Amino acid sequence: MKNTEMFRGKHILVLGLAKSGFAAADVLHSLGAKVTVNDQKPYEENVTAQALEAKGIKVICGGHPISILDDHFDIVVKNPGIPYSNPIVKLALEKNIQVITEVEIAYYLTDAPFIGITGSNGKTTTTTLIYEMFKEGNKQPLIAGNIGTVACEVARNSEPDNVIVTELSSFQLMGVPTFSPKVAVLLNIFDAHLDYHGTKQEYVKAKGNIFKNQSKDDYSVINADDAEIVSIAKQSQAKKVYFSTSKVLESGAYVKDGHVYFDQEAIMTVSSIALPGKHNLENILAAVAVAKIMNVDHTAIIHVLTTFTGVKHRLQYVETINGRKFYNDSKATNILATKKAISAFTQPLILLAGGLDRGNEFDELIPELKNVKTLIVFGETADKISKAARVAGIDTIKHVDNVEKAVQMAYALSEDKDVILLSPACASWDQYKTFEERGDIFINAVHKLK
Repeated sequence: MKNTEMFRGKHILVLGLAKSGFAAADVLHSLGAKVTVNDQKPYEENVTAQALEAKGIKVICGGHPISILDDHFDIVVKNPGIPYSNPIVKLALEKNIQVITEVEIAYYLTDAPFIGITGSNGKTTTTTLIYEMFKEGNKQPLIAGNIGTVACEVARNSEPDNVIVTELSSFQLMGVPTFSPKVAVLLNIFDAHLDYHGTKQEYVKAKGNIFKNQSKDDYSVINADDAEIVSIAKQSQAKKVYFSTSKVLESGAYVKDGHVYFDQEAIMTVSSIALPGKHNLENILAAVAVAKIMNVDHTAIIHVLTTFTGVKHRLQYVETINGRKFYNDSKATNILATKKAISAFTQPLILLAGGLDRGNEFDELIPELKNVKTLIVFGETADKISKAARVAGIDTIKHVDNVEKAVQMAYALSEDKDVILLSPACASWDQYKTFEERGDIFINAVHKLK
């Protein structure tokens, strides 16, 4: 472990549990910190808090009382989903108490280098591609972060010769005062999570934090097709490596004459890539750039790109039933992700969409909705998406209560050779705990049709 003594004897408040809070509290306690955990869920229902208390950790449940800061704390470790407008967080900052996320803890726990991947869309696919390329190239990778494995838990169990491939959200990146990945990737920027960040400017600033602590010995992998990202990356002191889906570069990753290139060297044909959807080319080029920076050979890269067909809940093929193909894209929690999913298909399309209302309209989705023959909506945004669909000229629009009923309705309205696509364009929290839960319900509903 790199520098864990800094936590010994420190008074640390872990605010909010779930997987990341539990892991942070457990790790810090094992390192000799004096940990207090505060969680909204009542103690009687809070199995996680009870487990931490059994380890000797102080727990306060059932709300977030502002008086908790009457105790002196050196650090607050905040669950990423808790906004900075939370009264405890605001008061902690006023008291000059450092507020971090558990990714910052992970950085102190290991000498293994981090690969950090962020962006509005494509993070999970790119993270998984990099991990698979590293594994095929014998780089001993571990996978961590927003993809579902808590970074500090992974880091605690790592060795210096591992490489920790880490998916990072804007929420996590707001609490990383020293975290510095060996390679930082920024894929794209789109209006997202504005209910949390308040403005796009704050959202962009949070994403840009992935570069802020890098040194000249590190690498920043940058989308050359996005002027905003190129501008954000100017703050980086690292070596800059670009990728582009639209132009030939002097160096970096790009497409030329139907081939994927890196630094003027052809790696493979685009036509032999297994992952469907033109939008995935951006993710693929970013992953190739990272793999080449870390000296992964062509053979490993080619093997992954000719065999990898996607991650669960991300344009995931589920089943073909009586000529109807079902795809689960539950991780499409914003408009851009759904636009890209729709554009991946040329067949007649039935779209299942809807979810948490974050205050935005869906006018940006209208051009792609013109390729949809039937729309089935659910959740808080059902009326808003329907409004956009009517402008797009969709004749058949159906409202249902939930994803399971949407599957049943879609099948009833479908014809041979149709694609039935769950791509909600919204977060899941109005009806489901996570996008994974929503996607699993879709998958189960599809299987029930058989």
